[in-house]
Amino acid sequence: MFKSDIEIARAANLQPISGIAGQLGIPTEALHPYGHTKAKIDSKYIQSLESKPDGKLILVTAISPTAAGEGKTTTTVGIADGLNRIGKRALTCLREPSLGPCFGMKGGAAGGGMAQVVPMEDINLHFTGDFHAIGAANNLLAALIDNHIHHGNALDIDVRKINWRRVVDMNDRALRKTIVATGGTANGFPREDGFDITVASEIMAIFCLASDFSNLETRLGKIVVGYSRQGTAITAAQLNADGAMTVLLKDAFMPNLVQTLENNPAIIHGGPFANIAHGCNSVVATKTSLKLADYVITEAGFGADLGAEKFFNIKCRKAKLKPAAVVLVATIRALKMHGGVAKDDLAAENVDAVRTGCVNLKRHLQNVKSFGVPVVVAINQFSADTEAELTAVRKSVEEHGAVAIVCSHWADGGSGTEEMARHLVEMVDAKNSQFTLSYPDEMPLLEKIETIAHKLYGAAKVSVDAKTLKQIKTLQEEYGHFPICMAKTQYSFSTDPNLKGAPEGHTISIREVRLSAGAEFIVVICGGIMTMPGLPKVPAANQIRLNSEGHIEGLF
Repeated sequence: MFKSDIEIARAANLQPISGIAGQLGIPTEALHPYGHTKAKIDSKYIQSLESKPDGKLILVTAISPTAAGEGKTTTTVGIADGLNRIGKRALTCLREPSLGPCFGMKGGAAGGGMAQVVPMEDINLHFTGDFHAIGAANNLLAALIDNHIHHGNALDIDVRKINWRRVVDMNDRALRKTIVATGGTANGFPREDGFDITVASEIMAIFCLASDFSNLETRLGKIVVGYSRQGTAITAAQLNADGAMTVLLKDAFMPNLVQTLENNPAIIHGGPFANIAHGCNSVVATKTSLKLADYVITEAGFGADLGAEKFFNIKCRKAKLKPAAVVLVATIRALKMHGGVAKDDLAAENVDAVRTGCVNLKRHLQNVKSFGVPVVVAINQFSADTEAELTAVRKSVEEHGAVAIVCSHWADGGSGTEEMARHLVEMVDAKNSQFTLSYPDEMPLLEKIETIAHKLYGAAKVSVDAKTLKQIKTLQEEYGHFPICMAKTQYSFSTDPNLKGAPEGHTISIREVRLSAGAEFIVVICGGIMTMPGLPKVPAANQIRLNSEGHIEGLF
């Protein structure tokens, strides 16, 4: 009988979190328990690990996402379970799910089938409260800005040039543009404002890129909230906001320890979107994981053109990480969609469509290889996949000097990834990673944008209007050494979400650039991408409820 992900998760035999910590050598006194099955790892204990050698870091990424599904998180969990099954000390390192997708269209983000992190319901809904703390820190700064203006505006902030937006961890298109401070003089000065989703905020990015509490506070203080009437940047430190914001993030900044269905350890921390933000879990979680395990399997959001590119060019650059290998996830179903097959027709064998769709896989392979990191393709297996279709993918991948391995972790858990696990061990132990970045720090900002567009997206041209170009030139003077964070549709190499496969010769249209001085990158907003998503016509929230036994139904 078929069981849903939530039914499988609910039936799991979870071990006390102290026992899971013991597998990694973490003493009980270094845990801050949140119930019996999840805990935070104490910051002082993390500092004590600095002298320990690092394990090998393996990134899981994917082809361009489709409605057919690719299963990146599921594969990440499955591979970690597979490595543990063959006797290796491996640890899963993931992002926390946002409530926006959970109640919107995508659903939860705790894996699926027999390859999940648990307790699944907790992880998808509130978890340990990290996102609430991030939202509170963000909105405290927003309140302090308006309060400063209301009480005399000693910094002479130009209310027309405030760029700090409020956030909420929910898809709510009505909040994209708002008017605040209406209702008379007691409520402040009316002005146009707006909300972003919490996972797209600069606080989230800072939270995930900061190395320790001191660095966190320094980065928060550098946030540019707007400009004075004289054109001078106004920072959070000038508003004396950085200390209180750090205090709000104190507990949240400790990584969260949970387990997989097979009772293997998993650390889940931070959650920036990859189509808007940089799409990777926190640096402190990754570095802690590398001290605790020999193999750390992490994931970057959406396709390799977004998540993996930012993992390499932003996270690895800033944190000085050196990835040992990449797993590129694809499904036969998704390749068929890239080959032009409609969603309703995916169950039928169509080898020609698979071959056609492999152009997307090949482009991602080429892009990952450009970073000098060894790559293997994981075919996330579905029951309808035929041997002819699987063979077509294997041959296509072999033509590009890589190997494709079928993984059945959704149905079989870690036993379905043992072949992949052994291949990865051989690959990373060969020490043949020659990791390199797409561009140097000193390259001008516009050239960095063009490098990503031409080299990774296959674009012929980058279109920038005069106003945005002037913005880029202004930022170049002080922030020209920052990396680029492209905000672009996840569904295509282009800015048209309907353009599947591997388009070439298109134009990447730049609509806006935003400075993230604390996160230390420049956000480049392309095409019609929104930093506050909306709900679909029939949101997942309509199906979620408590049953008569007090159990959640419809979550995933």
